[in-house]
Amino acid sequence: MSWVATVEKQIPARVRDDISPECGERTLHKQKRKAGLLKEAATREIMRVREYAEGDLEALRQIHARQGFDYPFPDLGDPLFVSKLVLTESDGEEPEASGGKGIVGAALLRVTAEAYLLLDPHEGTARERWNWLLALHGASERDAWRRGLEDVHAWLPPQIAEKFGRRLAQLGWIRDDRFIPYCKRLKKR
Repeated sequence: MSWVATVEKQIPARVRDDISPECGERTLHKQKRKAGLLKEAATREIMRVREYAEGDLEALRQIHARQGFDYPFPDLGDPLFVSKLVLTESDGEEPEASGGKGIVGAALLRVTAEAYLLLDPHEGTARERWNWLLALHGASERDAWRRGLEDVHAWLPPQIAEKFGRRLAQLGWIRDDRFIPYCKRLKKR
């Protein structure tokens, strides 16, 4: 399955003059008129978003290496990668035949889990609540592993982060500030 995306692209004036009429010269003239002879004008470029194919692997490895980020290239054979999309310059070629040619990017989504702990603060002693936490922690860790998850994340409310964070560290959790987390709330479209 693939989708076509239209991308606005800035074309420098020296290159713009070489555009043939069928590539949108008329649109560029309108833009020049509106903008009072812009130095650059936008034209549309057709890009293709499609599902990842095995032949794309080397091209994606090269893109990852050029980015220079301090994390290993992901294992795209891992079933936790539930969405693997690549962006290519549209040439209509089938992914298997392209051998990764023309790939300019990819979006890879891996399943992870967010932990929520609900313990009644009005029940039991501090020692009892700690033991309850230990029981839930061990059971949920085994359950997550059994379901195929590789990691679990917890976002702590600021008012408990310092004290409770130390407790989590005792249980093997690490605070990872190497990367700044962002969240995208999805809505039905």
